[in-house]
Amino acid sequence: MSGTDPRPRGGDARDAHAAAGTQDTGRAAPDLAAVRGVIETARAAGRVRLTEPEGMAILRAIGIAVPRWRTVRGADEVDEALLAGFPGDLVVVKVVSAAIAHKTEVGGVAVVARTHAAVAAAIDAMRGRLGGAPEGFLVVEHVAHPADAGGELLLSLRWTDDFGPVVSVGAGGTATEALAADLRPERALAVISPAVMPPGAVRTAVAGTTAGRLATTPQRSQPPRIAPARVEEAVERLLALARLVPDDLLEVEVNPAAVTAGGLVALDVLATLGDGPRLPRPPRPAAALRRLYEPATIAIVGVSSGTNPGRVILGNILREGFPPDRVVVIKPGVDRIDGVRCVPGLEALPAKADLLVVALSADRTPGFVAEVVERDLAASMIVIPAGFDEKSGGDALGTRMRDALAASRTRPDGGPVVNGGNCLGIRSRPGRYDTLFIPRWKLPPGDRPAPIALLTGSGAFAITRLSRLGHLDPRYVVTIGNQLDLTVADHLEHLAGDDAVRVFGVYLEGFARLDGIRFAQVAARIVRDGRQVILYRAGRTAAGVSASASHTASIAGDAVVAREIARAAGVTVADTPGEFDDLLRAFALLDGRPARGRRLGAVSNAGSECVTIADHAGSLEVAAFSPETEARLAAILGPAGVASVVDVHDPLDLTPIADAAVTEEVVRAVLDADEVDVGIVGHVPLTDTVETLPPGPGHPEDLDRPGAIAERLARVWRGSTKPWVAVVDAGPLYAPFVARLEAAGIPVLGTADAATRVLAAWCDATLPAEWRR
Repeated sequence: MSGTDPRPRGGDARDAHAAAGTQDTGRAAPDLAAVRGVIETARAAGRVRLTEPEGMAILRAIGIAVPRWRTVRGADEVDEALLAGFPGDLVVVKVVSAAIAHKTEVGGVAVVARTHAAVAAAIDAMRGRLGGAPEGFLVVEHVAHPADAGGELLLSLRWTDDFGPVVSVGAGGTATEALAADLRPERALAVISPAVMPPGAVRTAVAGTTAGRLATTPQRSQPPRIAPARVEEAVERLLALARLVPDDLLEVEVNPAAVTAGGLVALDVLATLGDGPRLPRPPRPAAALRRLYEPATIAIVGVSSGTNPGRVILGNILREGFPPDRVVVIKPGVDRIDGVRCVPGLEALPAKADLLVVALSADRTPGFVAEVVERDLAASMIVIPAGFDEKSGGDALGTRMRDALAASRTRPDGGPVVNGGNCLGIRSRPGRYDTLFIPRWKLPPGDRPAPIALLTGSGAFAITRLSRLGHLDPRYVVTIGNQLDLTVADHLEHLAGDDAVRVFGVYLEGFARLDGIRFAQVAARIVRDGRQVILYRAGRTAAGVSASASHTASIAGDAVVAREIARAAGVTVADTPGEFDDLLRAFALLDGRPARGRRLGAVSNAGSECVTIADHAGSLEVAAFSPETEARLAAILGPAGVASVVDVHDPLDLTPIADAAVTEEVVRAVLDADEVDVGIVGHVPLTDTVETLPPGPGHPEDLDRPGAIAERLARVWRGSTKPWVAVVDAGPLYAPFVARLEAAGIPVLGTADAATRVLAAWCDATLPAEWRR
């Protein structure tokens, strides 16, 4: 029988790899019609998962090599003529059952001698062990290969709700999960999206994994096990099935794919059928987003005569300079609040509002929003409350609200856009408004405009970031909430049009359906424009994937996929909130100082800090000072008495002896050096040779005194175009010193290892792609 039969009898052995004895499908184009035929046969049988023979048939149809195989119902169908079609002394016997995903774990795989007695015994043993589960058995060619790291790969194509179809490549075999758990995340698995795949992306991604490197590069003077082009070809053939995902297929996993000199050979395959199309939301109207961010008129509902979130929002809007005569409060029985006109209800609005802020109770929100949409009373809305679906009657009201929004998309103007719910709203400096219902005195002054757009799924995360940014004042702060309507990609795409934003900081716990791929595509355009996107994707536990039958889902959950596809798009990915803060602040201050290389020049007045910098240099290269630089440094350090204590080398230990003037000269000399591309200046502020405290009782210091270290480092910053960061590893007593450095535009990190991470990330973000690591 052919490979599309419900129980394919086997693969024709006439075309074979010389090296592996397997079916060679040549370079023919993928036969998707044959694949659909296999799928329809399985659907007709009422199954949601293909049997292994069916899986092998679809791999063969797309051009991925598979071993010779024959299907039998039982031992009585095995004879010498059947076995004569297999090369070598061994064959593999496998159980066939759509109900058994992992055959090895239930004793459904056996490597036996290529004899009738051995094969029959293996089949009988499996039938006895598995009872009525087997639908048949496979006799498969034994493909000789090293079953170690680099000898077996995992290849998978699967549907993800965030990013659509993705291909994953990593270590294969029965130890897939264990190896992934022990490897650094970026080395465990390559994740490739056909929608975000620049030239050479497949080869680069595979080479970045441990398994891929072991398979495709020389090891201990031994030649590569397989040419990178052969792995790339297999991945691209698997990507051909992306056109059938998710309508016809949800997942196709090859594990393992044996690494042979002739190419990859799929030894096992798991395939799950699709359940129809999964479409993104209808697009939101761009014109309404413009009115959201820069409204000409604002209406607010939910403002109390006393203190409540709505009242705080009103005060914040007025404080930002939005004209009071263009603000309307919807509140019956009151003429004015805080000098702003009030109207009794929606019917009394003087005109369609550009922006309507909804700060009602959760139970009143859905019906109110639905009425606004149905009557076309606002171009955009910010919906503050959450939990309206959980309230009594909320399901029906929530459905009405969503139906009204969906219906509005068919109108000529596309209907309104809605940010939220469950959000603090938006602060837009160009729009002169702020709906974050946080009293102004609870946040730092933010008196230095910063080219930052902060987009977060959590209001609390946004305001804590604002607190940590200190004097830096982002141009936009957007809390998107549960993405009822507008998504993070909608906001990112709109704000990308503002050239004044140079750094986009994004915190999310999840994407709306297919919004992840839009996010990656927009982010890639931003990065190509020379700007930066930083992502911290939270919610990274394994919960929710444990029920999956595939190895891929267990090691490549949503957060892993998001991280790898974002990186492929050029996004800088933060692993912790603290790292996100460091990157956001430093990238904003380093803007305009792209790295020209990775050679690091480092200076500190603490030997331990110099050691830490060298230990954690990572992808940075500690520079070797040229004879000219060494001579210049020696001329500075000799008279200061430092040269008699330490040698001149990078990182350079100034010791606590160096005063502010010596420190300035040394830092300038290091940054002037042609052999230095980026710099780190560590300054432990507790030494008495420098003034790092504000005036106060019990000491003579004044960090603002002319000639003090803060002024001198600020002068170096202004005089150099190279990217460098400072390290001040000290407690809150020295917060004013840190503030002075940051006020001068110098990025300041709290530890030396954080400084090397941030500077390496800046190199990754700003160097040409071929120089990145």
